[in-house]
Amino acid sequence: MKPSQPGLFHPRLLPTWLGVGVLWLLHWLPLPVLAGIGNLLGSLVAALPLKRRRVAETNLRLCFPEQSEAVRARWVRANFRASARAALEHSVLSWGSASRVRRLVRVEHPERMLGDGQRPVIWLAPHFVGLNMCGIRLSMDVTGVSMYVRALNPVMDKLILHIRTRFSKTILVPRHQGIKPVIRALKSGHPLYYLPDQDQGRKDAVFVPFFGIATATVSALPRLAKVANAQVVPVTTRQLPGGGGYVVTFHPAWENYPTDDLEADVARMNRWIEDRVREMPEQYLWLHRRFKTRPPGESSPYA
Repeated sequence: MKPSQPGLFHPRLLPTWLGVGVLWLLHWLPLPVLAGIGNLLGSLVAALPLKRRRVAETNLRLCFPEQSEAVRARWVRANFRASARAALEHSVLSWGSASRVRRLVRVEHPERMLGDGQRPVIWLAPHFVGLNMCGIRLSMDVTGVSMYVRALNPVMDKLILHIRTRFSKTILVPRHQGIKPVIRALKSGHPLYYLPDQDQGRKDAVFVPFFGIATATVSALPRLAKVANAQVVPVTTRQLPGGGGYVVTFHPAWENYPTDDLEADVARMNRWIEDRVREMPEQYLWLHRRFKTRPPGESSPYA
């Protein structure tokens, strides 16, 4: 029997409520000031001997062995700054006006958003620090569908649901319901905001190269595209310096995808993501243990 979730006003949730209150206060600040605070906070956290810092260092060493240790260390610090800044700028997503959110997150090539306009669309969104900025900004223009995992903290769960649905009736499918509701939504014309690049174990995964490393990669993208007869339209989000906000870029829809070769299709996805990561390495989700699941006989690089 699972333990019951505490009520929203349980005493042990007081620190969470205080954090939410601080975020609410921060959303009134000008974007350059908010970015400056985020950069400072990220620099302070990056200086601590945290487990996640070691994870980021390991990931960058595996993916960029040709770079010097000094370059990789600079990227780690920049990654913490970008992540902290994005976390604080979620305050604008939570309570900022629609016009302010549009100023925070701008969209390039919106004409590519729905592909050819004839078939369902899967938005392929790699894990850059501006990932949520992209999802919320797009929800202002299109009612999409996304998978949803309930947060254990009920205050955070309520805040996340508020952010993700405040501008539209976004269809949030609980992960435990499986893929069928997602396929129905896709076929009904709702684009799927799909995040493909995290280690979720061996289930439904294939080992394909990512930065030259055999990486357990969920194979759902080509399978979903085939079942729903959907186009894959990649989308990336870049954080701009100096409180300049974010730019969401829609890339051309993939042609001849999927094929009858599942492994080749997943490998193509990883190659595309790798190319985008090389364009802005300091903004990728290096804090995640991407290479945790290993082929038989290999040990985890994070041990």
